[in-house]
Amino acid sequence: MNVSLDHVSKRYPDGTAAVSDVCLQIEDGEFIVLVGPSGCGKSTTLRMIAGLEQASEGTIRIGDRIVNDVLPKDRNVAMVFQNYALYPDKTVYENLAFCLRMRDFLPRHPDEGGVGGFFRHRARRKAEIDRRVREAAQLLGITDYLQRRPAALSGGQRQRVALGRCIVRNPDVFLFDEPLSNLDAKMRVQMRAEIIRLHQRLRSTMVYVTHDQTEAMTMGDRIVVMQHGVIQQIAPPVELYDQPANLFVAGFIGTPPMNLLPVTLERTEGGSFIRGDGFTLPLPDRWSATLADTTPNSFSGKELQLGIRPEHVGSPAAEGDVRLPRLQATVEFVERLGSETCLHVCAGGSRFIAQVDAHCPAKPGDAVALAVQLESAHLFDPKTTLRIV
Repeated sequence: MNVSLDHVSKRYPDGTAAVSDVCLQIEDGEFIVLVGPSGCGKSTTLRMIAGLEQASEGTIRIGDRIVNDVLPKDRNVAMVFQNYALYPDKTVYENLAFCLRMRDFLPRHPDEGGVGGFFRHRARRKAEIDRRVREAAQLLGITDYLQRRPAALSGGQRQRVALGRCIVRNPDVFLFDEPLSNLDAKMRVQMRAEIIRLHQRLRSTMVYVTHDQTEAMTMGDRIVVMQHGVIQQIAPPVELYDQPANLFVAGFIGTPPMNLLPVTLERTEGGSFIRGDGFTLPLPDRWSATLADTTPNSFSGKELQLGIRPEHVGSPAAEGDVRLPRLQATVEFVERLGSETCLHVCAGGSRFIAQVDAHCPAKPGDAVALAVQLESAHLFDPKTTLRIV
């Protein structure tokens, strides 16, 4: 089922704007992730879709139906919460079946009138609940735990029960509010894979909220980056990583984060250069053409921000391309991550991260010559925060 938010805002009585003018089109069967730091409005947006928060302005549609004034129970959405929200006194089976037992989800057949029909309908309803519960349990691998109570389950098993409680309802839209934040790192990776596989099997519309950009990048068909209640960029993961719209997205998406360094552009008879505190690099041909096509010379001498990913700053031996410009720097400390090594280096007053080969022998205090792939870097205007090139 598609979901549409048209100029949706949420303001509290004291005038605080939690969400401002959100426009978002979610396609049927799409897995979309809302990501951003704490307080950016992502959970409030999700709760407005669920009906747990009332939108101050704008229109929310699920399918072709406007649901602004529709009660949460009538929106046919299912929500997985951060704290699982399981009934501790009920078994896994009872937790999965509870929402179905509380709803009149099964229409009566014409021959189910009268007293006899009442009992036939009740028996058919009971069988349907049992079928849905057992199908969901099998799908999530929790069939062996149906008679246990939540206290006897691990965190990952409880999260599967919370997912199963949503699946049995056959909702139009699944909503996830930071469901993995209470799990340890290894279990988060496992549950990410479980939810991705679940989406591939069900092909249902899923809206997922997280503050973890790694979760967002690995799970979403598209990602919505939010800050201060405003959408900063909507894009598939690769586009978001390679073409960040502004400084916030550039710095927020990516682990290790993008290096953001103050620089100026200089044009001389010998060519055009990028000059930072402690380094000077030639202006890439791609940038020269783009800057000339837009506003010639308007950025010369103006302070800008250079954004370059750590993997685009490496040792000459690792890069193996003598044509790449070199940057002389000093290693401050080293992070060895197994498959790769991150050098935290300084050049003059500029500090940045270089992602190099795992077996790079560099150690603190070493002088290194780093090959810089400027063709993969970006320039940002610090006043507007927007990407220039």
